Amino acid sequence: MKAAPIYLSVLCLSLGFLFGFSPAEKKSKATWIWQSEIVGQEKQHILTFCEQNEINLIYLRIDMNKPYDYYRSFIREATAQGIDVHAVAGHPAWAFASNQKRMMNIVGWIKKYNAEVEGAEQIRGIQLDIEPYLLPQWETERERVIREWQANVKAFTDAVRNETDLESSVALAFWLDDIPAPDNPDMSLSKWMIGQFDTICIMAYRDKLSGSNGTLSLIEQEMNEADELGSRMLVAVNLKKDKNDPVSFAEEGVVEMNRQLELLPEHLEQHPSYSGIAIHDYRYWKEAAANMPEAVPEPDRNRYKGTYIWRAETVRSEKDEILAFAEQNGVNLLYVRIDMQQPISMYQDFVKDAHAAGIEVHAMGGHPIWALSESRGKILKLVNWVKAYNQEVSQEEQFQGVHLDIEPYVMPVWRENKEAVLRQWMDNIEAFVEETKQGTNLEASVDLAAWLENTPTPGQPHKPFAHWMMEQMDHTTLMAFRDRAEGIIKLVESQMKYAQSINKKLVVAVETKESHEGDAITFHEEGREEMNRQLGLVAKSLERFSSYMGQAIHAYEYWRHGKE
Repeated sequence: MKAAPIYLSVLCLSLGFLFGFSPAEKKSKATWIWQSEIVGQEKQHILTFCEQNEINLIYLRIDMNKPYDYYRSFIREATAQGIDVHAVAGHPAWAFASNQKRMMNIVGWIKKYNAEVEGAEQIRGIQLDIEPYLLPQWETERERVIREWQANVKAFTDAVRNETDLESSVALAFWLDDIPAPDNPDMSLSKWMIGQFDTICIMAYRDKLSGSNGTLSLIEQEMNEADELGSRMLVAVNLKKDKNDPVSFAEEGVVEMNRQLELLPEHLEQHPSYSGIAIHDYRYWKEAAANMPEAVPEPDRNRYKGTYIWRAETVRSEKDEILAFAEQNGVNLLYVRIDMQQPISMYQDFVKDAHAAGIEVHAMGGHPIWALSESRGKILKLVNWVKAYNQEVSQEEQFQGVHLDIEPYVMPVWRENKEAVLRQWMDNIEAFVEETKQGTNLEASVDLAAWLENTPTPGQPHKPFAHWMMEQMDHTTLMAFRDRAEGIIKLVESQMKYAQSINKKLVVAVETKESHEGDAITFHEEGREEMNRQLGLVAKSLERFSSYMGQAIHAYEYWRHGKE
């Protein structure tokens, strides 16, 4: 895109000083995702992390062996969230002329991909990250390496420039300003590189801003060069652990990194080229954020107290009794099973009156077999019924979420081939979330056995399946079926910590139905008064977690008619 000669860049810069660079331009906050496989596995987690950290630019490594459809939904949802997705590619050996064709493959792939997909699914730019100084030839044949690197960069930027909507960018080491460009000893290699690209991520890998070895001092020449050439400059920092401590914030942590980065604008605002920051990279950033000291949250006075209504017909036949019971017991969340054979009018009055009483109503469905691929259509049928219902009725009559209760571990096939069931369940859940979120504000949630924290996720053996599920959902209701506070807390405490680290919400559910698994599973024997006492202890213990969203009692029918 940047074909303009130097005099045109200088003219543009002069006009910028005369009329002012646009102060309205939003600064970029970028990160890199090098593991392309995780955009399929952890899509919702990535997007949630981006929202939490105000990320609006992702440099994503593209695996060209994957089909176009693999990237489309991720990019579409990122775009809807205000995030631009650029491809990033590179290897030190791409500096060699012999690897130019390999380098150019990514440009061809992006062009073909963008031609096939919708506008919101398109990749907005391509970044090169080559770093040939990691090659042994950098020490022995530096001039040859630089010349071939320059030729490859020109070929790349010429090809990208032909796609007028694509932005070209480069990840560039800050110290290249000490190396003269071949055939032009008065120009630094950094300035030559800056002149080729629209945007430069200057890898200012230091853990402090000030001082002779601080970020500001090290990038001063590059900022001036970018000002002169009319390029955009992102200041990049590193969170990957390094034996050379000053080059990373790994030791200092996310809080200190954020504090330092918040100071950048006041130091760099005089540079029209300053366009934001970039943090390397998503994986290390996420890990560092998870290890942040736990903040003590402000008490939330609006937590859920929920229950389940499994017999759909009771919303008509027992509407007044249900709402009176809810008021008496402080219930503000109802999971209501949907009978799609019934007319929508059966639900309208109930939902309207519940909302008037300050109660959220979420549509519910589920069956163990819904974990299997063959039942995905049943899940989507429920979601689409709720979406159609909400479109037909007034706002006060609308459901606020869709809740699934699946529990496939009761089926024989779970014991026969657990991993196959888990994989199908995961695919169904991803389809459920995608369909639920498509064009709606509906909340997606599930019931989940608390012990699934001990089950590994297929393909991600170090990740508990419960964690994977939490990442997909707006909230997860953990079935912590015990009749003593200490037992309940033990089941959910570590999961509260994880949910807090990813800014997800958990509801803790207990049982009141008679159980054949033993008295310790349910409050059927103890009754309401003792249940309320134990749940008070649970709430007091879990208040410290921002992820703690409240409690749910399974289920209305057993709770209402159970022992006092």
